[in-house]
Amino acid sequence: MSPLESSSSSESQPVAQDVQPVGGAGCDSAPETTSDPSTPTAVRSPLAGGENPIRLPRRLPIQRARPAQSNIPDRRAERDRLKSAAALRIAELRLVPPISLEELRTYSASVCEAAGLDLRYADYAAVLLNNECWRDGLAQVPYDRRLLLLPKCLRVEEHCPAPFDQFGMLCKECGLCSIEDLAREAEQLGYAVLIAEGSAIVRAMIETGKIEGIVGVSCLNVLEKCFPHMEAVAIPGMSIPLLQDDCRDTNVDLDQVRDLIHLSAEDRTYRLDLEELKGTVRDWFQRDSLEEIMGPSQGIGAETDAIARDWLAMAGKRWRPYLATCMWMAVTSEGKAQAPRMPADLRKLAVAVECFHKASLIHDDIEDGDLIRYGEQSLHARHGEAIALNVGDLLLGEGYRLLAELEVTGEVRAALLAEAARGHVALSRGQGAELHWTRHPRPLSSLEVLGIFREKTAPAFEVALRLGALFAGADEQVHSVLGPYSEALGIAYQIRDDIEDFFGDGDSDDLGDLRPSLILAIAHKRAEQDEDRELLEGLWERRLDPGSVRESLRGFLGEHKIIAKARELCDAYEHHAVEALSPMGHATAKGLLRRVIGKIFGDENLIEGYCSEFEARNAAGGAVGAEPAG
Repeated sequence: MSPLESSSSSESQPVAQDVQPVGGAGCDSAPETTSDPSTPTAVRSPLAGGENPIRLPRRLPIQRARPAQSNIPDRRAERDRLKSAAALRIAELRLVPPISLEELRTYSASVCEAAGLDLRYADYAAVLLNNECWRDGLAQVPYDRRLLLLPKCLRVEEHCPAPFDQFGMLCKECGLCSIEDLAREAEQLGYAVLIAEGSAIVRAMIETGKIEGIVGVSCLNVLEKCFPHMEAVAIPGMSIPLLQDDCRDTNVDLDQVRDLIHLSAEDRTYRLDLEELKGTVRDWFQRDSLEEIMGPSQGIGAETDAIARDWLAMAGKRWRPYLATCMWMAVTSEGKAQAPRMPADLRKLAVAVECFHKASLIHDDIEDGDLIRYGEQSLHARHGEAIALNVGDLLLGEGYRLLAELEVTGEVRAALLAEAARGHVALSRGQGAELHWTRHPRPLSSLEVLGIFREKTAPAFEVALRLGALFAGADEQVHSVLGPYSEALGIAYQIRDDIEDFFGDGDSDDLGDLRPSLILAIAHKRAEQDEDRELLEGLWERRLDPGSVRESLRGFLGEHKIIAKARELCDAYEHHAVEALSPMGHATAKGLLRRVIGKIFGDENLIEGYCSEFEARNAAGGAVGAEPAG
């Protein structure tokens, strides 16, 4: 089944009914759509990709964010800190599993202290310690000898059509919850999947000799009850605690689940600290480090070089050089017990990637009239357009110079330069499409906006990944995955940026600057009243000042849940990026690229579900398990 296709009739529609092609003002008719109703929505408008139309990924379950219970960290960053501290503690103690729960608890307090977190997280830390003990053991177990155990409380209780038998729930793949996605992903690898609770069934499966490792999702209080049984059979078992154990709107850390499902001895990067790697890349852009990497400034160009390098050193997320570095690390780590040592040329490659990105920001700010970047004056606002244009051109040249200086074969050097040039052309065309729209602004459909996102953002991610892969000598099988992965990742990133801009958390203000906005596109589609359509069309056509109608717009967006629809679409593209990795046979590259998605999107990676297991006690006000967070 194609990642873009639905697995059931309930999922045959696109991600959101609001995200459909719509005709804009000045158009005689709506853009042409595909006629096959089973095919995800697409249009052939030039802004949506012309003959290569953008398509929507399948709909995901609607996610409901909810605070974690009081004895589990609510923030993803805190859970990651605990996980890293647990791994260090196990390495120091050199503990050999199986280990009793009581023994694990003697170490869990020190893990909390090392992570700088409250001791109330000690039980959660004990689970992480147990996971780290078994990590290498589980990695050695073939996928077809593993069991994925999921709780039925991930389902939507009031709408779930799944029946039960003596082994548990029989998922009907209705698409209402995330059980289907997790089960399918595990089964494709070879796992046995059981959607049930109860140690008796699991133990019976273990005793058959067909199961040699378990990945389980459950709440902390159930894990405590099951722990003695897991210890008794002494097979590798790793658990992901639900973030709540009251079976109401239950969440679980999706990245943790997927990391463990795909854990493999062939993936040599699962012990890499991605946050530390990101810090290493960030250090390469300190001013003194840039001087070392790029070489000394010379002659009359010293002042221009200084402005360019100061601009490179300015704040930024560094995602593109980070992606290039991760890709190199993944390919060169394959089959090695230790992470490879980074060559000096890898720093040149990373800086070249950032040179291209920072040059595009200079030019974009001039073209869009943006006066602020990273919370400070943009380069042209500070030095004037002429100097800024020249610095942007210099950075482009520096990027190509650094690539040309890499110590690689002539064939690889030509491929690196060709890939950078291809990305440069693609990005310029995407920006050009937007600039042409600004001359004759009209309401855009959601797919037309997504088409612009694809051309303006996805190529930069793809170029970064391909340059890292080329420098590492990756084979064609790796390269074949990078296109669809980068497209989905880039679109998801741009949608999130669109949402952040609307709330004033981003580097720009798409609404105030009247640039193509997914939020406005969805809103225009949902505007049914004449006054609402007049408001949205006035904004699209630049007849209205956004500042004068911002409150009215916010009211409309809130009433129609427009932001929620945009977030739903962002989640769907993020998930599509994960699905794009399915064909990849390179375990290390696949594992690392999965983890990179979680690093970019952070706490938004949650799955949700419902459970009525303790409905009577909840209705009576009785506590179940640990106290939920306030």
